[in-house]
Amino acid sequence: MKNSHLQLPEIITLEEFGGNIITYLEVIYSIFYRDFVTSRPTFEGRRLGLKKYPLIEGKEYTFYHFTHDGDIETERLPNLRRLERIPFPRPMIDQSKHPDLKVWRNKRGTKERILIFFEVENYLVVLEDRGEYILPWTAYLVEFGNKRNRLLAEYDAYINAETA
Repeated sequence: MKNSHLQLPEIITLEEFGGNIITYLEVIYSIFYRDFVTSRPTFEGRRLGLKKYPLIEGKEYTFYHFTHDGDIETERLPNLRRLERIPFPRPMIDQSKHPDLKVWRNKRGTKERILIFFEVENYLVVLEDRGEYILPWTAYLVEFGNKRNRLLAEYDAYINAETA
């Protein structure tokens, strides 16, 4: 692989649409739809599925996990930082072997997750390994230093365990 830095698409801001949230959300959704519904990405040769249901306002459940936040599913709110970065997950998944990305596995309860972290952008993509297929689970900007430090420590522990 070339020794070049990973290049991601530009963020897409609400300001580019004059603050029109309806048009903005339609454009953001169209990018998600293109990247995960009409085309089927793979990760390490395994197909990526999509958690479609329950549909929320006619959009796939995964779309809301990529673009909204909150602990209570029915009360999740749009997050502008997540919305702006909707072009990031697909190229990060497609280029997961790029040396600028940190990729590791962890367990959350009984779920096995795959984390792809682009440290330069502080952006994390989380996939869930379901055996025969992989689900894109969520993606977000890591906005707090303590969360970033925990992720990097978890990555280091994973790498050290793999090489031990």
